[in-house]
Amino acid sequence: MGRVDGRVAIVTGAARGMGAAHARALVREGAKVLLTDVLEDEGREVAEELGEHARFAAHDVTSEASWERAIAAAEHAFGDVGILVNNAGVAVGGPIKETPEAVFRRMIDVNAVGVFLGMKGVIGSMRRAGGGSIINISSVGGLIGEPNTIGYTASKFAVTGMTKVAAKELAADGIRVNSVHPGFTDTPMLQLAGPEEVLREFAAATPLGRFGRPEEVSAVVMFLACDESAFVNGSGYVVDGGLMR
Repeated sequence: MGRVDGRVAIVTGAARGMGAAHARALVREGAKVLLTDVLEDEGREVAEELGEHARFAAHDVTSEASWERAIAAAEHAFGDVGILVNNAGVAVGGPIKETPEAVFRRMIDVNAVGVFLGMKGVIGSMRRAGGGSIINISSVGGLIGEPNTIGYTASKFAVTGMTKVAAKELAADGIRVNSVHPGFTDTPMLQLAGPEEVLREFAAATPLGRFGRPEEVSAVVMFLACDESAFVNGSGYVVDGGLMR
């Protein structure tokens, strides 16, 4: 018996990195998973790798209509949705003065509006499923402020706050909402953060002396997706190797 046997999940941003790791973990523990992303070729490859219990849908998380199509695709393939992992995200750094408005707005749209639309869109399906678990991937950047991250930090603080609101508002429907706050994690997004010497500085800043692995974040996602966390609601789980301590 898997920890989420027979449950239907949607994982956004699932073509690579943490999203792909979350999808793999959920399928391994018995879930049927719709992977979504704007990276269509990579997303389809991951879904094909995972076999009959996985499907892929092209999905723009900033579009309500795209969310409606993704949720309908999951329901058509597998049934009512019981797990949503809001993982899709973008990050662009730079000083406040040098951050273009369009770049700031893009991070808000993908990282925050996308999470809002996902939570809003899945409520009906989760009600029909008899409840569910929404897991919002925030960041340590959703708990502290660091220079040169104005848009990313704004968007991730929004995710942290929306999680608290939704946890209280949706509890009566048996829908739990929690957030996960990764630190420096070895994903394609991190590799875009700077040259090798910058990445070494990031790893050195972490008390455990290394980057996290996507699978280590997925372990927390899995806990929140399954019944082991049945009384966990509105919480934030930091997975950062001690960075914030």
